[in-house]
Amino acid sequence: MTRKRRRRRPSAARRRYEARRNGLLGGGVLALLVLTAFWAEIWPYVVGTAATGALGGAAWWLWRTDRLIRGRDSRWREADAIGAGQRSLAEVDAMSWQEFERYVADLCRRDGCTDVEVSGRSGDLGADVTGTLPDGRRLVVQCKHYAPHRYVPSGDMQKFVGTAWLHHKADVAVFAATCPFSKPALALAVQHGILAVHRDLLGVWNTGTPLPELLPLNGTGQGDSTHRRRWKDTYGT
Repeated sequence: MTRKRRRRRPSAARRRYEARRNGLLGGGVLALLVLTAFWAEIWPYVVGTAATGALGGAAWWLWRTDRLIRGRDSRWREADAIGAGQRSLAEVDAMSWQEFERYVADLCRRDGCTDVEVSGRSGDLGADVTGTLPDGRRLVVQCKHYAPHRYVPSGDMQKFVGTAWLHHKADVAVFAATCPFSKPALALAVQHGILAVHRDLLGVWNTGTPLPELLPLNGTGQGDSTHRRRWKDTYGT
């Protein structure tokens, strides 16, 4: 005589799964029946909702694509401006330090500064170029014509910080150099509100970007470690 095999009782998790599945199936069938019964009345709303969703998705896709294209275009333009500026600095590298100061003064005049003067002498306490910005603020510029592979040391920045605000009564202080700044010098510039115009920014300034547009950078933008390695490969150490 054979025994009847006892059926295993489904687990609680299995029962919950089946209940959810049956509920979803029942809800779907009910929704389908409602749609079928009242389709003549509700079809405009269904179509409108679907069209709105499709338009919203298309608008989001266009917005996202535009943001990506604009971002790539902005980065390309920035890199192109820096590259053009670097190529244009060959003549600047050939200048004497006196010619470089006059060149910076000419850039200030080009950008609408008035009363621009060049000291042209040692012992000027960091005020190689002075002038008045278009909005009336007093401008004081320290110029350093160094070889491209050098770095402006922190000592040079410390001296300028010590004289630009107190001695020369600057409203805007700019340190323009034909080379990059050392990390301590750059940190001092950011801390004390000095616009550190390193070689990249000098190239951008040289190729037409007005000085007022560079002022908010406050010493930043010198590039990452990869950029600095390319710099050393180009100009040597």
